[in-house]
Amino acid sequence: MYPRLQTASQSPAILLVPGLFGSGPEHWQTRWEQQDADCTKVELGRWDDPHRNTWINNLNLAIRQAGRPVVLVAHSLGCLAVAWWARYAQRDDEQPVIGALLVAPPEVDFFPLDERVARFAPTPTETLPFPSRLIASRNDPWMGQHTAQALARRWGSLFVDAGACGHINADSDLGDWSFGREQLAALLSEDLSGTGQPQLGQRSTSAQLKATGRPLARRGLERSVSN
Repeated sequence: MYPRLQTASQSPAILLVPGLFGSGPEHWQTRWEQQDADCTKVELGRWDDPHRNTWINNLNLAIRQAGRPVVLVAHSLGCLAVAWWARYAQRDDEQPVIGALLVAPPEVDFFPLDERVARFAPTPTETLPFPSRLIASRNDPWMGQHTAQALARRWGSLFVDAGACGHINADSDLGDWSFGREQLAALLSEDLSGTGQPQLGQRSTSAQLKATGRPLARRGLERSVSN
């Protein structure tokens, strides 16, 4: 069961969870943080030499300190940090995380491209306890799209095809990544409260539409675009 909010007008905190090496100045996560006061990048520590439990603990601290409902926007290895946090840290009686956007998770089990990524193996296979969307590229060197689709099924995430845009990082030259903004807006427009009515993100959704100038993706549909 998804958590209910205390107030329908409460705007969620958007916590940005980077991957290996963090997100540099040209990364879309950094741009979102600069452009939206509700977006804050989580300091996981040891960006170049990640330690799984350290990342989980730092993510947990950021979530608990938010003081309001939280939507996570994770990239790459940050997606694994979110999945591990969901397994160990999210308590049934207190669920501050109400949704997650999981972008370009890497393969950590069988063909990891970096031994530091392999430290997060095995990939948690439990269904995530909150609504989520897993966005994958068709030519991501860190995880094939069929593997990403299988992972989305295991996590209970809506799978979203981002087109051919590499690892969806700074090297992909996505700028503000308008498609990601649309997906976040679509997630925020869903019923994340369990009340049967959209409760969150009215201001954020409006801001995203203004920024992109394009309609939201329809819920429940896999969408293919070129970025």
